[in-house]
Amino acid sequence: MNIRMEYLYRDASNYKNWGEVVFANPTGIGIEHLKKLVGDVLFERQYFIAQSASLPDLHFPECSIALDHDWHELFALAETDDRPTDSGARTVEQLIECLKTR
Repeated sequence: MNIRMEYLYRDASNYKNWGEVVFANPTGIGIEHLKKLVGDVLFERQYFIAQSASLPDLHFPECSIALDHDWHELFALAETDDRPTDSGARTVEQLIECLKTR
């Protein structure tokens, strides 16, 4: 099973913009173990900077540099039969490494 990562950007006014990316899971990492691995590398177990992890940035077109921030929020990780959609064709292990180094 592949893994769907759902995440969002919440601007200074609390408006939300949602996104998702599907990653290959060739080694079959279980979803509960994966949630722990990903949570361990995120700031406060849920925040990351999408651009630094080579994920689509979900900022609104009219963002305010003075008020808005770079943090995106992990919403869910789930198993899926959908094909991978990551532009870099990464596996979940490679995603974790990208999140870890940013």
